[in-house]
Amino acid sequence: MTDDAVPDLRASDRDREQVAEVLRDALAEGRLDMVEFEERLEATYKARTYAELAPITRDLPTAGTAPVPVPVSFTKETAQSGSWASRIVGGEGTSTGGIAILSGFERKGRWTVPRRFNCFAFMGGGEIDLREANFADREVEINCVAIMGGLQVTVPPGVEVVVRGIGVMGGFEHPRDDGPPDPGAPRVIIGGFAFWGGVGVQRKVTRAERLQLKEQRRQERLEHREQRHELLRERREGRREGRERRRYDGS
Repeated sequence: MTDDAVPDLRASDRDREQVAEVLRDALAEGRLDMVEFEERLEATYKARTYAELAPITRDLPTAGTAPVPVPVSFTKETAQSGSWASRIVGGEGTSTGGIAILSGFERKGRWTVPRRFNCFAFMGGGEIDLREANFADREVEINCVAIMGGLQVTVPPGVEVVVRGIGVMGGFEHPRDDGPPDPGAPRVIIGGFAFWGGVGVQRKVTRAERLQLKEQRRQERLEHREQRHELLRERREGRREGRERRRYDGS
């Protein structure tokens, strides 16, 4: 196998965990702040090849532990940073609608939501996931018609959601209010009609964000554990010094 082919090799879970350990050490040493740590950790768990892993720890002292440190542009990682400005791309949507008649459809992953998305479900169901989507405009409309069927819309936290649908022996679910929208976030208007059916709307984070939260809680537990160990060490030192002083005074 030539060296040119190495960056295209698929990375393993162990490879990603090695890079994550380097990032945790860099955070503890103050080489990375929390924002940089979270961005790089997300890129680590999303990486599929050595070429995507190598740049993540390139500027850290222990970058040699990365699987293959090959020159790779940061363009892809920057595009995946999650900023709303980078996700409002203009143009046309990659899909303008979905139909489920005694069947189902889904729109999820990386896709572009058009200015108006129409969907229809009759004795079937559809899933519209906006968590990793781009948006053709800052305001998009999703028109849902559910007749004896169901449609599920999943939006990421920070997006403004307006529900205007009408239900007859059915309903439109409003998402849990989790605070004001993020600056620059798109506005999603969900309308339409539900008869003996329903349209559900929920806020949910992506898998990568769940991993970030899990990693953050892990770091907090480690910090608390280290603080307790340090406190116990200081107490043991204090008791030892006290015994030595009493022994010296008694002599």
